[in-house]
Amino acid sequence: MLPRSLTSRIILAFVGLSVALLVAVSGSLFFVLRNAHQDDIKKSLGYEVVAVENNLIANPAAGQGGFEQRIRNLTTSIVDDGGFVLAQGPRGVVTIVAGSPSSTTMPAPPDPGVQNAIGTMKTSDGTQYVYIEPNANKTGGFKFAFATPDNSVKLALGDLSRALLIMVVVLFGLGIPIAWLLSRSITGPMRRLAKAAGDLPSRTSQQPLPVEGPTEVRALTERFNAMAGELASTRDEETQMLANLRHDLRTPLTSIGGFAEAIADGTASGDRAASAARTIAEEARRLERLVGELGIVERLKDGPAALRPEALDATLLISDAVARFESRASGQGVTVESSGTSQGEPELKFTGDRLAAERILQNLVDNALSVLPKGGRVWLRAAPMTLPGRAPGISMSVTDDGPGFPPGTTEKVFERFYRADPSRSGSGSGLGLAIVRELARAHGGEAWAENVAPHGARVTVLMPIVPAMPVARSGPGTVE
Repeated sequence: MLPRSLTSRIILAFVGLSVALLVAVSGSLFFVLRNAHQDDIKKSLGYEVVAVENNLIANPAAGQGGFEQRIRNLTTSIVDDGGFVLAQGPRGVVTIVAGSPSSTTMPAPPDPGVQNAIGTMKTSDGTQYVYIEPNANKTGGFKFAFATPDNSVKLALGDLSRALLIMVVVLFGLGIPIAWLLSRSITGPMRRLAKAAGDLPSRTSQQPLPVEGPTEVRALTERFNAMAGELASTRDEETQMLANLRHDLRTPLTSIGGFAEAIADGTASGDRAASAARTIAEEARRLERLVGELGIVERLKDGPAALRPEALDATLLISDAVARFESRASGQGVTVESSGTSQGEPELKFTGDRLAAERILQNLVDNALSVLPKGGRVWLRAAPMTLPGRAPGISMSVTDDGPGFPPGTTEKVFERFYRADPSRSGSGSGLGLAIVRELARAHGGEAWAENVAPHGARVTVLMPIVPAMPVARSGPGTVE
């Protein structure tokens, strides 16, 4: 079973790789050393055989017995090293001239034209020898084989053991510290990440972790920093949201509680009681709108899956919105107008969620009415529109001639609970335009705000003709 620690695993992997490397190097080195020692043995034996040949050529012997005696006298060093000399006469009989081998099998003679046959042979007891068999022309026509023990394996193992000791000391003496430093370069940032992740739920602020270590660890650290930053931003938004909710809830609840007590204890009676009741109803509706908008924000977490697309006509949607706010606008002394397609122009149809589209127009008109004084005007308009890099769509815009947005706030007004200027906040919750943009983007569209000359503001929503959203599930989660 592998160890649980990453450092231990890296060191274990290094040890395993080192052992495999030592085995591979040792095997290769063994064959090289053995061949080198065997070549040395062949050379040493070759020098002695040449000396014997030269002596026999200079002083020829008479008959096989004479050759054998001369060779026996000249090869005492070979015998002392554990070797032997074999002879084979014309009749093929093999005799032992010197030494005491366990078998007397004669090796193959050299090929014609070859001076000496050189190779290895094994006796019956398994001992390996290096042999040289000279050409019979140099030994009076008799065949002789000179053999000396092949101890190249033993010599190679001796050399290898000394080399291995040095390799092990160097490999592990340098490798293990390198493996430890390598593991620290990985585990150090990982431990820092683990500690930061453990502290993340309880920390109110998060300092970005240093991006260091291998590429993969750097990428993980960067993503963690991005996640921590997003979480900190979300916490700030939640804190701001709770502060705004407390503010938005305190005023209507105070009004409802105060007027309810006035009605209950008889302080408010007659016309004052009716006025108090109307105030209570108005504040209750305000609370209901706030709860409804919070519900939409919650459902929008499901994204496009919360929407139910169908064929819609932008002209009809605008006409319905005007009709819906006509009474309220009239009571405020504000004029609400609309413009759609003229006779012969193509219909402004697109596919989208009906309730979402109605909520977009409702929030935009409600936002405009909340800032207009008596005598103000609101214009609703629909038109085909295509933006660079986007599919064709239908734009729905709401324009008012009110005070407009404060400079530099046309993008911030879409943030949840953002209130740049009380003159454009009215009694709203600060969620209206945020919901507008999120509903538009859930369809694959967009929303933006701008000031118009000489004064006033316009908010435009682009809805794609074919929305970039999946077919939604039915049931809970539909925008209402």
